Amino acid sequence: MIGGGLALYESEEAWREVDAYFVQTLTAEDEALVAARESGRETSMPNAEVAPNQGKLLALLCQMIGARRVLEFGTLAGYSTIWLARAVGESGQVTTLEFDKDNVAIARANLERAEVHDRVEVLVGPAADSAQRLIEEGAEPYDLVFIDADKPSNPQYLKASLALTHPGSVIVIDNVVRNGAVTDPGSADPRVQGVRAVLTDIADDQRLEATAVQTVGSKGWDGFTLIRRSQ
Repeated sequence: MIGGGLALYESEEAWREVDAYFVQTLTAEDEALVAARESGRETSMPNAEVAPNQGKLLALLCQMIGARRVLEFGTLAGYSTIWLARAVGESGQVTTLEFDKDNVAIARANLERAEVHDRVEVLVGPAADSAQRLIEEGAEPYDLVFIDADKPSNPQYLKASLALTHPGSVIVIDNVVRNGAVTDPGSADPRVQGVRAVLTDIADDQRLEATAVQTVGSKGWDGFTLIRRSQ
């Protein structure tokens, strides 16, 4: 029992039911978002997109800081990209990086359906390479970065993000709990080691203020790191 005598629900079924209630009550999806989420099954990582309430959280973060330029590592079907593109508004710009050409084709169709394709640039190829080209081309700094690509490369993505942002920019790194495996320093999973390495890099960088939050819901047990660049 907890607090006011409420039962402690621990099942994944209950987590999904709560997420469904929150989405239905506060974060209803329109047809374009539903289509994008469902088309995620056709990508190289089925069902890997953020949950609807997490997509809304990204959008709210953009709006709270007045973000007009967003960089996204990992596009898949473009579900989170649509949330971000809508949040930056018609005058904003989202640059999203995706390795898989088939995923890009799916994402572009979803972006057109959502009528945000004119404010989204999809760069195809390894995300680290695409980010390096942006750095070399002197891209205008981004206000918010969402890192949700291959986890072993998280340290590279953070380093690139710091070269492409400004003081006051916000960086969000997804999937940092790994079903609790993040606490295991001896894990043989390169995804776990990628998360642990980037968390160490964040902690060691005096320019960054950060926290990490565990979540449970339709995506199981996971969480994200929220970072603000202060310098």
